[in-house]
Amino acid sequence: MSMSSAHDTAHAAPPLVELRSASFGYGDRVVVDRVSLEQRAGEVVALLGPNGSGKSTLVKGLLGLSEHLGGEVLLFGTPIERFRDKPRIGYVPQRHSLSQTVRATVREVVATGRLALRPWWRPAAAVDATTVERALEAVGLADRAGEDVAALSGGQQRRVLIARALAAGPDLLIMDEPTAGVDAANQRVLADVLAGLVDTGTSMLVVTHELDAFRDVVTRIVCMDRGHVDFDGDPAAYATGHRSHERGSGHHHSPDDTREAGLAAVVSDPLPTREENR
Repeated sequence: MSMSSAHDTAHAAPPLVELRSASFGYGDRVVVDRVSLEQRAGEVVALLGPNGSGKSTLVKGLLGLSEHLGGEVLLFGTPIERFRDKPRIGYVPQRHSLSQTVRATVREVVATGRLALRPWWRPAAAVDATTVERALEAVGLADRAGEDVAALSGGQQRRVLIARALAAGPDLLIMDEPTAGVDAANQRVLADVLAGLVDTGTSMLVVTHELDAFRDVVTRIVCMDRGHVDFDGDPAAYATGHRSHERGSGHHHSPDDTREAGLAAVVSDPLPTREENR
């Protein structure tokens, strides 16, 4: 298939994510208010904004971890209420590291990403082992597969979580602050990992405050403020326009900033289910 044909096919297919005046929140509190946007195959979207702007609440809404309070949400063309093929979306949650109480090898943690793809009673097959090894290779940890995951650095543990998400073979990879708590050297390693995923055609939605770390992989930037989208465009437009405006106006954290963070913290990391791997 030619590049132009592949491009046409991507745009003929429904968006991976489509929001139509969608609202998300917790209980009766609206955090993301009537947002409309879409993401298509092949895009690497950076979701930016100050603390409390609704970034994490939006991605949690796509995963069913915050409440859908209004509007329409479609995943791969299917209304979210009827969407069942959850392994098509890989998720790397916002956390600095795996718990030090976890006693498992790197390979074992990554292999849990395959659990949703088969009935609980079916043992792992050769394809599961092969896919896990490929996921470890993709994040540069194949040589650490047999090590205790608790012995790894924070940056390496982030890569383990990315590999776990990749093990399910998702069409869209969502990452919430993948560089949080990671030093500059490991940020560069993570950026290289994401660049390698881009080369394989992986679509990504990345919530981040560290845009510079991903400047070579991001194809589109969406900025949120106070629950609304106030910029949606390519990196060049952001660099010449919105970023200078953002610096000039300044952002101040509101009392609600910690409210969103606190609410998000009590929501557990999901393991999506699928009855059968087709």
